[in-house]
Order: sequence, then C-alpha cells, then structure tokens
Amino acid sequence: MGRSKVNGNKKHDSSLQQYNDADGHFSLVRNFRLADLVTIMNGVCGSFSIFSSAQYLLTNDDDYLLWALALPLAGLMFDFMDGKVARWRKSSSMLGQELDSLADLVSFGVAPAVVAFAVGLRTYLDTVCLTGFICCGLARLARFNATVAIIPKDAAGKSRYFEGLPIPSSLALVAILSYWVRRGWVEGKQGIPGGLITLWGTPGGRGDIHPVSVIFGLWAAAMFQNCDIGW
Repeated sequence: MGRSKVNGNKKHDSSLQQYNDADGHFSLVRNFRLADLVTIMNGVCGSFSIFSSAQYLLTNDDDYLLWALALPLAGLMFDFMDGKVARWRKSSSMLGQELDSLADLVSFGVAPAVVAFAVGLRTYLDTVCLTGFICCGLARLARFNATVAIIPKDAAGKSRYFEGLPIPSSLALVAILSYWVRRGWVEGKQGIPGGLITLWGTPGGRGDIHPVSVIFGLWAAAMFQNCDIGW
C-alpha cells in the first residue's frame, strides 16, 4: 500500500510538471487534450448566453433572450461530450477536471442566474437569491473536485453517485424560464408569475422580492446538501 501511495504521488507530480513547463510560446495550449477543447466549448456557450442576456437588457430584442436560454443547453451537450472524448482517447488530465468545473459554473450557474435577472428577477432580494444560487454551485463544484478521487467509480470510470444535486440540473430552471418567455411572463410584458411582494419598507425599496426567486434559493440548498445522489 505504501508503494502504491508513492507511485501515485509520483504520477501526480508528473501531471503537475507538464503544466509548469513553459518553454516556447503557447505552452499551455500545447498541453491541451482534445477533451479539454470540448470542455472549453461548454464555457463558450455559457459566456455567449451571458452576453445575450446583456444584449436583451440593452435592446429588449426577444431573439437575444431566446439565445440566452438556448445556449446553456448547447453547453450541456459539450459537457456530455468531453467525458466521452476523454474515455475514447484514453486521455484525461487535472487541467481537464478543473476546466470542467469552471465551464459548468459559467454555463449552469452564472448564465441561468443572469437569464433570470434579464427575465425580471431584478430586485435586491431577487439578486441575493441568485447570488446564493451561484455561490452554492461554486461550493458544490469545489467539493466535488476535492472528493472525486475517493468516490467509487463504475467500469467506465464514472462516479457512482454525486454529493448534492449536480449543477447541470439547473437547466430545469432554464426550462421554466423558457416557458415563461413563451407565455410572455417577463418584466415589461405580463409580468413575473406570482407578482411582487414587499417584505419591509415601502414598495420599490430593498424589501421587494418576487416569490418565485425563492426557487433559486431552494435549488442552491439542494446542490449544497450532503445527500448522496446515485445513478
């Protein structure tokens, strides 16, 4: 067992050393695997979703909002593909693991929250719920990276269970927002379902909240809880 641990440490150190090799130009790019490039496309989809939401807020053009809702789904396709490519190429890396988590945070954490803001969850308390959603997703991904080595794997090398709700599940929230958009239940049209309530102070102040924003808070709690979700 001691020898296995030593060999494991040597392999770990070797994996780290390749990223410390900065000889020549674009050394980081030269260390990319094909699966890493697929993972980056996930992050590209999430980034374009965020910018599309921003364009909607500037122009009020529904096409931008539809793109913002569709692009996280495209990101999910790349998220599925990167693992398959890594197993097909029999090539994985520590960089790929970190890239995967960062891309997931952009596409399934930040992008859905920004879309929700664009749709109309814009009060101070709404943004508190959305920020909590992003931060819990961030913490959930960090915990996964820290514990993935000790989670049992199946024959294909995939984890047998996850701790907490996986962050790509936030696409269910994106689907709800898409339904609202199709029905015109957005700010400036028919309004957000459930309306707006004031918890304290005067209407229009920091005590205003759309009750449906609590859904993002509950989703955040589900990602952060300790229940093991198996497959």
